Amino acid sequence: MKRIIALILILLLFTAFQYSKKSDDKEKWVWKQKSVKAERVTDKVIVDGKLDESIWKREGVSGFTQDDPEEGNPATEKTEVWLAYDDNAIYVAARLYDSEPDKIISLLARRDSFVDADYFLFYVDPYYDKRSGFKFAVNPTSSIADWSIFNDGWDDNSWDGIWESKARIDEKGWSVEMRIPFDQLRFKKKNNGEEYTWGVNFRRYIRRKNERVTYSWKPKTISGDVSHYAKLNGIKGINPKRLFEIVPYTAGKVDFGNAEEDNPFVTGETWGGNAGVDIKYGLKSNLTLDLAINPDFGQVEVDPAVINLSAAESYYSERRPFFIEGAHIFRFGSGGANSNIGANWGNPRFFYSRRIGRPPQGYVETEGYVKYPEWTSILTAAKISGKLGKGWNIGVMSAFTEKEYAEVDINGDRSKGEVEPFSNYTILRAHKEFNEGRQGLGFIATSVLRDLKDINLKDMLNNKAFSFGVDGWTFLDKKKKWVVTGWMGGTQVSGTKERITDLQYSYPHYYQRPDVDYLGIDEDATSLSGYSGRFMLHKQEGNFMFNAALGFITPGFDARDMGFQWDGDVINGHVLLGYRSFKKWKFIKFWDALLITQRNYDFGGNKVGDQRFIFIGDIEFTNFWHLYFQMSSNPAQMDKYRTRGGPMMLVQPYTWYDFGLFSDRRKPVVLRLGGHFLTSDWGRVRRSASATIEWKPGTNISLSLSPRYDYNYNNSQWVDNIDDPVLTETYGTRYIFGDLSQKTLSCSIRLNWIFSPKVSLQAYLQPFISVGAYKGFKEFATPGTYDFNTYGTGSSSIDYIEADDEYSVNPGDGGDPFSLYNPDFNYKSLRGTVVFRWEYKLGSALYFVWTQNRADFGNPGDLSFGRDMSDMLSAPGDNIFMLKFTYRFKM
Repeated sequence: MKRIIALILILLLFTAFQYSKKSDDKEKWVWKQKSVKAERVTDKVIVDGKLDESIWKREGVSGFTQDDPEEGNPATEKTEVWLAYDDNAIYVAARLYDSEPDKIISLLARRDSFVDADYFLFYVDPYYDKRSGFKFAVNPTSSIADWSIFNDGWDDNSWDGIWESKARIDEKGWSVEMRIPFDQLRFKKKNNGEEYTWGVNFRRYIRRKNERVTYSWKPKTISGDVSHYAKLNGIKGINPKRLFEIVPYTAGKVDFGNAEEDNPFVTGETWGGNAGVDIKYGLKSNLTLDLAINPDFGQVEVDPAVINLSAAESYYSERRPFFIEGAHIFRFGSGGANSNIGANWGNPRFFYSRRIGRPPQGYVETEGYVKYPEWTSILTAAKISGKLGKGWNIGVMSAFTEKEYAEVDINGDRSKGEVEPFSNYTILRAHKEFNEGRQGLGFIATSVLRDLKDINLKDMLNNKAFSFGVDGWTFLDKKKKWVVTGWMGGTQVSGTKERITDLQYSYPHYYQRPDVDYLGIDEDATSLSGYSGRFMLHKQEGNFMFNAALGFITPGFDARDMGFQWDGDVINGHVLLGYRSFKKWKFIKFWDALLITQRNYDFGGNKVGDQRFIFIGDIEFTNFWHLYFQMSSNPAQMDKYRTRGGPMMLVQPYTWYDFGLFSDRRKPVVLRLGGHFLTSDWGRVRRSASATIEWKPGTNISLSLSPRYDYNYNNSQWVDNIDDPVLTETYGTRYIFGDLSQKTLSCSIRLNWIFSPKVSLQAYLQPFISVGAYKGFKEFATPGTYDFNTYGTGSSSIDYIEADDEYSVNPGDGGDPFSLYNPDFNYKSLRGTVVFRWEYKLGSALYFVWTQNRADFGNPGDLSFGRDMSDMLSAPGDNIFMLKFTYRFKM
């Protein structure tokens, strides 16, 4: 049956390919660049949205074209735009005519929340490199959003410029004015009197019609965005001021929790305060320094709760403002192509900013009470970004973190133990684009230096870690339809013999794997190095889609001191064929279909990943509902991680399915449904169901609930490895597994209450329950198979010792009896954050934050929803209140 389905899918894609060749031949669209002129203002412009200044009385630019819903047709409502400037800023004005102004969708939104309302957007490419720039959005309530743009159309909303805007609704429709200071934009300064040439574009959303219209328009099948902007002329004779902003902050915090008897560190009440400063300075008009001294991030949202039973660490998104702003500058290996597909490939990250200021990694062995710091303090962090020389984009960041100590109390005697050394984290990223973005070349370099003086930390942490990589791309044709991208990089870490030996034994290296001959532990090594890379061929334009890639990570590659890594010792390759259609057909507005085949091998040539075929389909209907479906057929393959450093295990064939259904986002109630189902020939089952219900009862408030249920039955869940020389078949180690039945219930609850574009209240709450019950304990019998010896059968025995909460096992094969801890769990967590934010002055804000975090671990292995919910709500936890005040000085 699976082969028949695969054959049908291949025939459909082949037919679509033949049709696409005909449609590509018929493609007659040719881009002709439009031109816009900015006039110097003669009278002061008051940014009030009235458009009553004389500079706006002249004829503006119009002639917008639909992107949606009728691609290529003229806009249904007229839009007229003007540009002007003075010595310090560029001004944008727009008259957005509407035949039914009472139907304009006007929603209040917090900054950078692009809600489902009408919008006007201004795009600008000040370098005129046709690859990068900024965009600014305003809706009828004067709510704003802004982004930096890179890679000819990708955007990053972490950038927050300091600019003014005002919108108002009237009988003609609505209007908007913007004032964007030149010091917020990056461009190469010219001599007095010399005219600037920039790229610009304008876009409008008419939300009730789901209509999006653009001034400098292109079809959706054509790649790129910034490269198709209109040309802006007219700006000359300006002398913008150098950017210089100082934003000091002060914060106070109190933590109310449950007191712990006899523990002097848990008294139920802790008070604290902090202060620091952020500085932004324009070294040049195209180069900016950001400096943070003793930064504080108390206003960020808490991380969601997870249960991770794999060997890999969990990945959490960055939420701290200093590190997310301009984070795209440090992206590596993804430029050139408009899409990067990773079929069963986790691209290693050379820079993962959450390594900076992470929780201390050390610990103190003591019989007394211990108080660990929650985070490693960042003493100072500096970032330089912009352009240097002839078009080099550059980003440099360096941060120093403080030496941290744990406080120890033994019967009133206090002492300290070092748990994190004084450290420096540095990253340098640079890249240059040639020939209007047809080629690109760049590099990245990172270093981590630790001042390791504590003997325990010396054997626990690397004292030095370095990485270096080169990336680039080149288009293969004049129309920029085909592109080859690639990157290569290496890492080297050093430390004591004990540290590097432990590193070789750990995930994802597992140099101790006994069934391969290309690995082996070197106990005398004081360093570990490795390489990785990936190369991709991608078709950017047209209806027919093609992508192929080959990547590798050597066993010694380790980027985790400064970066993040999902995998190691892998060679990955895939081929993708697909077709997409933007032509409306009956009730379908858009559809695409993708077929992927993929393989993974380790460096010994063992097949450790095989997705014979993956089918992905998307359909967007004319009522703006969206349907997504995905399935994957996976034949038998080896798993090199399942035994946690032992011999490979054969994983039997399995198939999984994904689907998603999403309703029209314009409606007061928005629904998103999702599901996942995995079935196998060897008993593994995974099911999940999720939903998100978003309710928008008013123009300034939204509430969303995202319940989720996951069921996972894994009859080969790793439990422990125990040495026993009797087990010659498995190289002297018992690899112990169990049948795990895990049920997880969670719900993410979000409230956004916007009082004005400057005042907002956000709330996030996540109740989380995950219960796992183990049975059928067994040991791996034969490498390269899926065979087990189950305890309690034959001459073996297993007994549960309730008093010790462990199992007593007699393997019955002449080996020594041993104890096995009870791995059952019942983790209940309630995490939440409420943030009130008031931007009382441009660039200055007041925050009031309440954070709650509580957890309970009672009744392991037994799920009772009512009891577990009650235990979660009554569990001891922390209530943290923080008040933070910032003030922006414009120098």
